Order: sequence, then C-alpha cells, then structure tokens
Amino acid sequence: MTASVLVTGAGNGIGQATALRLAHAGYKVFATARTRDEADRLSTRAKEEGLDLRATALDVSDPHACEATFADIADLTDGGPDAVVNADGFAVARAVEDVTEETAHRLMEINTFAAVRIARLALPAMRRRGRGRIVNLSSAAGRSVLPLGGWYGASRAASAALTHALRMELAGSGVQIVLVEHGFHATGLLEDAIRSLTPPSGISTGFTDCYRNAAAALSDSTRFGSPEPAAAIVHRALAARRPRARYTVGMDARIAAPLIASLPYAISDPIKRLVLGLSGPQAASRLMSTLGGLPHLPQRKPGRQPEAQERS
Repeated sequence: MTASVLVTGAGNGIGQATALRLAHAGYKVFATARTRDEADRLSTRAKEEGLDLRATALDVSDPHACEATFADIADLTDGGPDAVVNADGFAVARAVEDVTEETAHRLMEINTFAAVRIARLALPAMRRRGRGRIVNLSSAAGRSVLPLGGWYGASRAASAALTHALRMELAGSGVQIVLVEHGFHATGLLEDAIRSLTPPSGISTGFTDCYRNAAAALSDSTRFGSPEPAAAIVHRALAARRPRARYTVGMDARIAAPLIASLPYAISDPIKRLVLGLSGPQAASRLMSTLGGLPHLPQRKPGRQPEAQERS
C-alpha cells in the first residue's frame, strides 16, 4: 500500500522540495501552499513530472480551512494521511518592540499553533491505525536567538517544546513525532525576513540602519544553501523504522547554534550584537576586554546529544 503524506508550506522552500522528493519516492502526496498561484504552479510541475501529488491552497492559521482540507484528504485515504510534514513557516526580522501585536500573533499562529492544530486533526486516524508519523520543521533560531530574531526564535522554541511534549505523550501509541531543525537556506523565509526589514524602525534610527544592513546581507542568496538537504532529512525521518527524535540540517544548526548557546551571555551577547551591527565603534575592544577577564572555561568531552544516539 502506498503511504500518504500531507506536506504544508509546499509553495516554496523546504516544503516544496520535500513534497516533490516524496512524490518521486512513491508517496501519495497532499501538498498545501499559501496561495492559489503557488498551488497551481506546483500542480503543473507535478503533472509534467508524472507525480502522484495533489496541491491546494491553505492558510494554516485558519482552523476552518484546515478542517476542510483534512475532510477532503480523509475521503481519499483511510480517514487521514499516514504521515504529516509541517513545513509551513513565516519569518520576521525586527527588534522585539518594533513588531506589531498583529504580526507577532500571525508569526506564532503559523510557526507554532498551526502544527498543533494539524496534529489534532491527523492524530485520531493515526491512533486508530496504531501507526503514523508527524515531522515538524523548526529552526536553530529556537536554540540560539539573535538580535532582530526574538519573535521568530520564540515561535521556533515554542514549536520545539510542543513537539517534545507530543513525542512523550504519544509514546507507545505507534505514532512517532520528529523535530527537524534547519539553519539558513535560500527559501521563502528569507524573502519574508527581507520584507519585514524594509519599513524603518519606529523606535531607533540605529535599528533602521541595522535593518538596512541585514536586508542587504540576506539578499545575497548565494551565501545560503538550497532546501534540498533538509528535504532529504525529512524523507529519511519518514522512511526510517526508528527515526531520531531530532535532526539538524546545516553546519549552522548542527554546530554553530549549539556552540553559541553553550557560551556565557557575557561572551555570546556582545558577539551577536557586533555581528548584527547593534554595537558602537568601541564594541570590539570591550568584547576583548571581557574575554580577557573571564576565567578559563572547562573543555567539554566530545559526545553526542541523547537524540543523536537514536538510530534510523
């Protein structure tokens, strides 16, 4: 029997790369995109490549639209998909106090609440079958937050925590929950971030200058990898008999974010401010002075995190 999978956020980026990869691998794919145009383009490509992929427009922040989409999928499957990949995401890159409540609510809806909403819709059929898999896409930003990334990091950290709780609560049910954390990559999230940086700050001209510099850096898409490695990891998480609890994609997510998160704030905070251009001209010398006054940090023994010890 061909396994069925729902992939959200398939209009671009990791979601699209994942939907196409899974369809090529023989999965029956139900893909959702933010807009009708994105869904139509994906449908056209799938048809040209002879893939078993149905694409539809879906605003994952709309509970009624999610219910209607699942009702349609239930009619075409055994009550619901065998697996779900929550890949839809939204990015905002502005100072915390410069983000409106409306924008913050939308960010949390798409990046955090939507994955739980979709899990609620998928789990009854999975429990009934005694099997199923849910893969939630998150980000290294949830573990190592940057200036201008407070709201985005908060949404990803919350998603990671909820995914962890779901995994523990569903142990023994046959339903497996997986978290995939990615780093920077060339996709729609970068475009979201660049758009959010365009309006000047209502708080500080220094923030405005920082937004301008950050937008210029993010606009150079050649600096970032493609979404294909993340799609390959999602495929691996779905195909593995015993998937890991957490996968990381990219050197920034696998090494840089955990390393920075392990540093004392007295070191990591000035470095982050310096990198984002929020520090004054004397920042570098003050940082070196701080480093010189710190006691020697003990070396950690090399080893893997508990999640990494799980075998596929």
